[in-house]
Amino acid sequence: MDEAGRGPLAGPVVAAAVVLCKPRPAGLDDSKRLKPARRAELEAAIKRRCRWAVGVVEVEDIDRLNIFGATMLAMTLAVRALCEQISEEVGEVLIDGNLTPQGRRPEWCWPARPIVGGDAIEPCISAASIIAKEHRDRLMRDYAAQHPHYGWDRNAGYGTPEHLEALRTHGPSPLHRRSFAPVAQMALF
Repeated sequence: MDEAGRGPLAGPVVAAAVVLCKPRPAGLDDSKRLKPARRAELEAAIKRRCRWAVGVVEVEDIDRLNIFGATMLAMTLAVRALCEQISEEVGEVLIDGNLTPQGRRPEWCWPARPIVGGDAIEPCISAASIIAKEHRDRLMRDYAAQHPHYGWDRNAGYGTPEHLEALRTHGPSPLHRRSFAPVAQMALF
C-alpha cells in the first residue's frame, strides 16, 4: 500500500493497495522515479493483471480529520475494497512509511508492517505507488477543467509558484484544503 497527495494544497488524498500477480510487471519502482509514459504503461499492466483498489478521501474530510487522519482513512478504504475482491485472508499489509492505520482507525483489522522507503524497495508497494499517483493525477486533470486558473493539470494541486499566484488572484476554490496554511492565509484576505 502507498498513498499520493499528502502535500498538495488542493484535491483528495488517494491510497492504493495492490496484490501482485505472477509474474509481476517488470520495471516496478517508486512512482516519483518513473517517467510519466512509463508510469502509465505500468499502471495499465498492473490493472490488467493484478488485484488492486483505491481509497479516496476528499477535501472536506481532509480538513475535518487533518491530512494524517485522512491518509489513514484512505488506506483503510483501499484495503477494505481490495479484500472484497480477493477470497484469501490477508497475511500482512506492507505500507510505505513509518506508520500504519493499525490502532489509528477503528475499522482497520489487518496485520500491517510499515517500510520506510518501501515504494522503492518492495514491488507491491511500488505498484501501489503507481496506481495511487496515476489515479490522483487523473482526478486533478479532471478538476483542472472545472478550475483552470490553478494549473492543476501541471502541478497536481501542489503549491507551485503558479498555483500560489492563482490562489492570491482568484482565492481558494471548493477543492482547496482550507486547513493547509497557504490556503487558510489566503482566505483571510
